[in-house]
Amino acid sequence: MLAELPGINSDNIVMVGSHLDSVATGPGVQDNGSGNAAVLETAIQMAKVKPHNTVRFAWWGAEEAGLVGSINYVFGLSEEERNRIALYLNFDMIGSPNPVLFVYDGDDSDGVGAGPGPEGSAQIEALFEEFYTQVGVPYKGTDFSGRSDYGPFIYFGIPAGGLFTGAEGLKTPDEAAIWGGVAGLQYDPCYHLACDTFDNISLPVLFLNSNAVAFATLQYAMNTETVNRVRGKGNYKLKDFLDEEVME
Repeated sequence: MLAELPGINSDNIVMVGSHLDSVATGPGVQDNGSGNAAVLETAIQMAKVKPHNTVRFAWWGAEEAGLVGSINYVFGLSEEERNRIALYLNFDMIGSPNPVLFVYDGDDSDGVGAGPGPEGSAQIEALFEEFYTQVGVPYKGTDFSGRSDYGPFIYFGIPAGGLFTGAEGLKTPDEAAIWGGVAGLQYDPCYHLACDTFDNISLPVLFLNSNAVAFATLQYAMNTETVNRVRGKGNYKLKDFLDEEVME
């Protein structure tokens, strides 16, 4: 499912997405109701915005079956259509109950796994890091493994980035010391299970990350120059965007 907010520059498209499906055994409130809620609320709040760049919101089907929706979409575009996509932001599981604030490692500064994303991905990572720094919370990189819907985009060299708060991985003692929670327990103990209900979500973390989703989307809706050298219309300052509740 797609929704588009036309911009002055229709040849510079900012895409923002999350997967709409869940596994058969799980209600999917955290995986991926959390990402969907943030993307949907951002789209609603931006309905009256007049962006410089066109913004295309996507809610993907069949991610759990192997990124079926996003693969079909990206591979179905012509080369000319793919070249119009300035960047893609992905939000899959952003309110885990035992979370770490992960940012996709666009520049491979952690030196783990799949390597860096396409050119421009490092700048997307830096924007999210700036958000967390200004809010006053720590963050950590996570590998561009291709396990979510950004995979087809980076395959074609489209800059990408996004947030993640953890799935079946186990929180380390060092992570628990920084972000709280329980060391040795999964970031999401109900990952792909029937207990992935409303009780399986951290609302404060979802609130924080929803603001990050909105900020990055709005920023790139106006200007993607740092990512692809296409000049837009100004930049938003975090202090003007964030409300006091987020800064607490």
